[in-house]
Amino acid sequence: MFRLDNKIAVITGGGSGIGKEIAKLFAKQGATSVILEISEQAALTSKQEIEKEGGKVAVFPCDVSKHAEVKEVFENIFQRFGKLNILVNNAGVSHIGTIETTTEADLDRIYNINIKGVYNCLQAGVEKMKLSGGGVILNMASIASSVGLPDRFAYSMSKGAVLMMTFSVARDMLKYNIRCNCISPARVHTPFVDNFIAKNYPGREAEIFEKLSHSQPIGRMAQPEEIAFLALYLCSDEASFVTGSDYPIDGGFIKLNT
Repeated sequence: MFRLDNKIAVITGGGSGIGKEIAKLFAKQGATSVILEISEQAALTSKQEIEKEGGKVAVFPCDVSKHAEVKEVFENIFQRFGKLNILVNNAGVSHIGTIETTTEADLDRIYNINIKGVYNCLQAGVEKMKLSGGGVILNMASIASSVGLPDRFAYSMSKGAVLMMTFSVARDMLKYNIRCNCISPARVHTPFVDNFIAKNYPGREAEIFEKLSHSQPIGRMAQPEEIAFLALYLCSDEASFVTGSDYPIDGGFIKLNT
């Protein structure tokens, strides 16, 4: 079950964190994981790990916020592999701030990557999936799409947009055999979290890590591979009846904190 044999799967931001684990798991399940990553070095590290485990992988350096660059990369992918079966829109950035402390530059940065970047990849991906006879799209939303989080004005705005883009694409692409869903994680223990704590709370790393861990009712953060397992199900043929849905994976955060 949950095999992805002969599937071509594009994963944006596949060089680290959740994207890296998705790329590794998809390759393990038989797909060719095509990593789109702004950091070529990070992408090559993921590539080496996947190949070491016998998986198939390709790397395309790409800034998802650049429309023309994304279109060119997807064209190159289609020319190389002849199809596109899966797209995981994982690339994104975070921001801390309220409406009062979020600058115009902050808002533009979040918009360009978290909203426009998803739009760019959706538009290019849908075009290639239609030529492939259908496919599956998975967007990375957040619990911030559904609940109010403190000091997350711009980030929440962007993830709310991802949620609505998911529903819109799912509706419009039904007739083309393209499914579209999204995942809404709570906090996930990635290098980003460790770096954020070290930068903002020097000397209090252990204390803040525990505080952030226990904001999830289950008492800990998710591991990136746990998010990858849900992604695998939603992108597999076993989920062929699932589209237009948001899947919280949050340790009880949304329902048990309210």
